[in-house]
Amino acid sequence: MQSSVKDNYYRAFGFTVVSEIHLPELEQVNDIQGSPDISIEISDLTELWDNMEAVLGKYTVREERVIFQIPHLGIFCIEHGKKILISPAIGSDKDEIRLYILGSCMGALLLQRKILPLHGSAVVIEGNAYAIVGDSGAGKSTLASAIMKDGYPLLSDDVIAISFSSDHQTAYVTPSYPQQKLWQESMAHFGMETAGYRPLFKRETKFSIPVASNFESKPVPIAGIFELVKSDGEQVVIQRIPNLEGLSMLYHHTFRNFLVHRLNLSSWHFDITAKLVNKLSLYRLERPVSKFTAPDLVSAIMTTISRRNIS
Repeated sequence: MQSSVKDNYYRAFGFTVVSEIHLPELEQVNDIQGSPDISIEISDLTELWDNMEAVLGKYTVREERVIFQIPHLGIFCIEHGKKILISPAIGSDKDEIRLYILGSCMGALLLQRKILPLHGSAVVIEGNAYAIVGDSGAGKSTLASAIMKDGYPLLSDDVIAISFSSDHQTAYVTPSYPQQKLWQESMAHFGMETAGYRPLFKRETKFSIPVASNFESKPVPIAGIFELVKSDGEQVVIQRIPNLEGLSMLYHHTFRNFLVHRLNLSSWHFDITAKLVNKLSLYRLERPVSKFTAPDLVSAIMTTISRRNIS
């Protein structure tokens, strides 16, 4: 994998990023003021990895460094919330490397900066952000796309960055980058053709969908979180999640949550999630697996939001 000249400047999660690797998913900027917040560099990490006595594929944390190796792809190192280093393996695929940079690496970097990364999608409805979290395959991106079809903009897909204002009174979602990942089946339900879209690495039926025309580029206060789960029932069901249960739910859906303890962030994570469950409305949204229910899920969310605003 060849690196390009170090003049690729981007914006993601509220930060300016300079990268030796071209990242077409991100919003590119031509000029920045001052030093970039995050640098992404190609480096030889072989000696560092060998000295750590780490296990292939396992994350190791040492002195504010998170380092891991993916066989036949490369070694990744995230340092101090400011730098992502990549040592690509010979013959590695640049598309797969970008998936790890924008997913696992960025999630670890946000944790190092004490920004809560939730696994899901976030949309803006009537001036407020609403997060949709869930396990892989729950249908988060599909539901977000269905909401966007009604004209509501996307804030984030895959990793949701949540932080509090300086006075600790308001929680915000900071936009990630204008792209969604949708399965071919979901695209078909929305009447979208796959031609012209780039399939994700090793996922020939999942595609990267640019959404620059319907993307919110500024931080938005978050008002609620919906946990999307699969159900064997026949109807969409929505119910409020109690605060205590909400704490465990937010931990479960924290992106790469196993790093929380290893980075000595357990107390911080508890504090920020406790603030969220006390300030936000948390709901569990059950979707039947037997049929396509995105329109019904959207209706349930909109009705719930409307009732919440009236009460």
